[in-house]
Amino acid sequence: MKWLLIPLFWAACVAAGYLYTQPRGVPWEVTRAVAPAFVLEATLFLALASESIRKHMEKFPPAAVASMLVLAAVAPYALAALVMGSFSWLHLGALAVLAAVLSFWYVVLPHNPLTDAGLLAFAAAVVLLKVFPQVYARPHEGLALEALGTAMWIRTGLFAILSVRRVKNIGFGFWPELRELKIGLVFFIGLLALAAPLGWAIDFTRPEWPTGKEWAELPLTFFGTLWVLALGEELFFRGLLQQWMCGWLKNDWAGLLVTAVVFGSLHVFKDPFPNWRFVAVATLAGVFYGLAFQQGKGIRASMVTHALTVTTWKTFFS
Repeated sequence: MKWLLIPLFWAACVAAGYLYTQPRGVPWEVTRAVAPAFVLEATLFLALASESIRKHMEKFPPAAVASMLVLAAVAPYALAALVMGSFSWLHLGALAVLAAVLSFWYVVLPHNPLTDAGLLAFAAAVVLLKVFPQVYARPHEGLALEALGTAMWIRTGLFAILSVRRVKNIGFGFWPELRELKIGLVFFIGLLALAAPLGWAIDFTRPEWPTGKEWAELPLTFFGTLWVLALGEELFFRGLLQQWMCGWLKNDWAGLLVTAVVFGSLHVFKDPFPNWRFVAVATLAGVFYGLAFQQGKGIRASMVTHALTVTTWKTFFS
């Protein structure tokens, strides 16, 4: 019965792609051409939600799992680039190497705090160096094809951590429970009460009434943020770094605050560099994300706080 839902999921992906690209002036033929690559990436990403798939993968040797992750990492790029005529063996090789380092990290290296910290640093460095915009050529100004790379990177890292490293106590999942929704909402309200005046005081942001397009895209913004950006960042910063920091420092508050500072500091690279205003607001947000993680005992609660924050910022602030 579950397999019958897959075609519906594919249709929903195509519909979401159409709703996203048309207001941005992307020709339908371009959207239609790259749709299979995005549907493939979404399907691979969705596989994370299946505990049975992850457990089945864990029956294989770690090296075999890592090899499968590398092949799955390059497939969406190859599909999109071949269709759009932008395929490059150099770019394919670069993606394969990056994915191999991430996937085989815990196959080759021991499982200890040093290698754990190294994995997080490597994963963050690839994003901060903006590797994917250089690899994924945009077929149209309004279509950020590099989003395929970002989703792939999150997916590969998640599988490496869950099915190779097999870290526990993360509370991983796509769908928050009602209790986690409530916790996420409470900490979002608390964050908004402090972040809005802070953003105004340091001239980081100002309230702005949404346009019709922004109202229409609000659900897409929320769920896109929840299942990609918030899922990836909350797993790495709260599910892993905060959990490990609390253990290393033997103090939950110290671990939470250090993680929030690290999370906020990485926003210094946002334009215009050095973006200290973004660092201040993101550090404050990191504290509330960490509190939601602690209260909810997993990343699903902090994902809700994170997604609500980003959606509100993008929709109601300039």
